[in-house]
Amino acid sequence: MDGFRTVGQPAAAGAVRAMLGSRVPHALLLVGPPAVGKHTLALDLAAGLLCTGATGDARPCRDCRGCRMVEHGNHPDLHLLAPSGPGNQIRIGEDQHPEPGTVRRLTVDLALLPVEGGERVAVVRDAQRMNDVAQSALLKTLEEPPPATTLILCADDEELLLPTIRSRCARVRLGTVNARDVERLLADLELADAPTAARLARLAGGRPGLAVAYARSPDAERLRGELVRSLLDLLARSRADRLVAARDLQATAMALVSALEPPATTPVEGARRRGRGAAASAPAATGPAGGPGTDGSEPAGDDASSSDAAGGAKASAAERRRAIAVLLDLWRDVARDLECVSRAATASVRDVALLDDLEASAAWLAPGAAADALARLVRAGELLDVNATPELLLDVLLVRWPRAGVAA
Repeated sequence: MDGFRTVGQPAAAGAVRAMLGSRVPHALLLVGPPAVGKHTLALDLAAGLLCTGATGDARPCRDCRGCRMVEHGNHPDLHLLAPSGPGNQIRIGEDQHPEPGTVRRLTVDLALLPVEGGERVAVVRDAQRMNDVAQSALLKTLEEPPPATTLILCADDEELLLPTIRSRCARVRLGTVNARDVERLLADLELADAPTAARLARLAGGRPGLAVAYARSPDAERLRGELVRSLLDLLARSRADRLVAARDLQATAMALVSALEPPATTPVEGARRRGRGAAASAPAATGPAGGPGTDGSEPAGDDASSSDAAGGAKASAAERRRAIAVLLDLWRDVARDLECVSRAATASVRDVALLDDLEASAAWLAPGAAADALARLVRAGELLDVNATPELLLDVLLVRWPRAGVAA
């Protein structure tokens, strides 16, 4: 669609365009898997609302002052809120002097008149990362929104949001994207040639944000391959060997997270780049991988640092949790590919470069073992989202990872 940056989401983009042509609700919830384009669609809507060069569903024009400022992230009436800090969560902030990047600071900013004389727009990325206290603080703004204000919440899992939050938002759902659309996106961005784009589109599993992240990092695909091969090798290893390997798996996953995500921007750096209005409530954005997410507060006892074996630096609890989330994401792909091979559905395998290894491993697995492992990995991702201890999850999954010739 003209003026929209979102790709491969015709129904969702069409719904948003229809809103621009009639009436945009004061609160909108964009729901879908990580890295499928929720944040991009939210910024398309923000550009449309702040566009001054067109009207109705012809917005955004992408040429006017408002559109250009949204594109460059420095529009004073666009407020961005994303997880940050310990636990990678969206915090509520202090009552009297709420700091940037918190829910209370966002509500204070939205109560002000628009700087450019039009609308104020807030985009909350990974809204499921707000705990109940932060969500309750946002609820009053949803119930009694200031005039000319639109809140756009992006969430991987709407069930992690309070029912009172969900009930006050119009809902638009996004799904995974066709591989051809992902390939075209990589080609349009000049990030990959045709064969590489096709391979990355399959690896990303219909998530354009993840495909772009892999294309932009020369090391990410190599690290992913190392993790996948390690997981396949562990199928033939003892439980003791698997637990010993847990540290190396986590360290490699941390390196993969670093390769996939751009360096974090501090609030001060963000303020300098985005300008006074937008920076007031915009912490550093999360990377495009949007991992499982692509995603809860951190328990008080889980914030002790551990050593990062990949580089000798100390890794925070948030970094370790993020690494396990990324590991679980590709681990699910491995289990899925093993099940596809065991069912002779090799055309559905995502990591075709490892087809021979997958076939060799699947030949020694009991029927249904890969499917059972996939179900456990899906459940583990859900537990991680609600604050399960990541290292404990990893150990349990390694112990229960199928063994060659042994029923799951």
